[in-house]
Amino acid sequence: MKQAEFDDMGSVVRWTEVPGAEPARVYVHGLGAASTVYHAHIAARPELAGRRSLFVDLPGHGISDRPEHFGYTLEDHTDALAAALDAAGLTGAELIAHSMGGSVAILLAHRRPDLVSRLVLTEATLDAFPGPAEGSSEIASYEEDEFVGGGYARVLEHVGPLWAATMRLADRRGLHRSAVGLRRGSEPVARTLLAGLTLERVYLQGELSGELAGSDALEASGVRVVIVPGSGHNVMFDNPDAFVAAVAGRL
Repeated sequence: MKQAEFDDMGSVVRWTEVPGAEPARVYVHGLGAASTVYHAHIAARPELAGRRSLFVDLPGHGISDRPEHFGYTLEDHTDALAAALDAAGLTGAELIAHSMGGSVAILLAHRRPDLVSRLVLTEATLDAFPGPAEGSSEIASYEEDEFVGGGYARVLEHVGPLWAATMRLADRRGLHRSAVGLRRGSEPVARTLLAGLTLERVYLQGELSGELAGSDALEASGVRVVIVPGSGHNVMFDNPDAFVAAVAGRL
C-alpha cells in the first residue's frame, strides 16, 4: 500500500499497485465505491497483463483518509488524485474511471494534462444536477447532519447489496459532501471539458442505462462513445469482456 498527502493537515490518499510497464493504468472508482473492488478483477485479466496498475481510493472512500474539514468537491478530489499520481512519479497515465471518478478524471486531464494520456470513462457524470435516478441525488437530498444521522441507513437499504457493500466503507460526511459536489459539478461542467480535450477518449454507456444524452456532440468532438450490450451502470461487472476490450483499446 502506498500513500500521498493531499491537504495541509497531513491527510493521505492511498492506493495499491501492481508493477509493470508504463504508461501506467490508474483505476478510479465512483461515489461510495472502492477501486480494487470495481477494477482489480479487470486489471488481472491476461489481455491487460504486464502494465503498471494503480487502484486509487479517493478521500473519504475505501482505505484513504476521511478528514472532517475536507470539502470533497470534484476539485478537491481531483487535487487528491493529482497528489497520488505525482507521488507515484507518473506522467501520461491512462485513467480508467467510473461514474463520479470519471468526472474527476476529466477534470484532472484538463487541469494536469501532463498526468493523463488517455481516458476510458464508464458512465461518467458529465452534467451538473443529474436526474433523480442518479445515486448522488438521493444522498444529496438530505441535509448533511440528517444524512449522517438516519439518512445514511435509509440510503443503504435502497441502493441494493452491491453498492451497499462498498458504501459501508465510505465516511458518511465525505459521502454526502461528495454527492453534493458531484451534483454541483465543475466549472465548466465535465461534458464541456471532455469535449475540449485532445487526448484519446472512450466513453462506455451501458445498454440498459438508456441513451447517452448529447452523444452526437461528444462524438463530433472526438470522443468514442461505445454502447455496451447487456450492461447497466456497472459495465465492469455486467460485461467484463467488453470492458477489458475497451481498456485494452480493442473494442
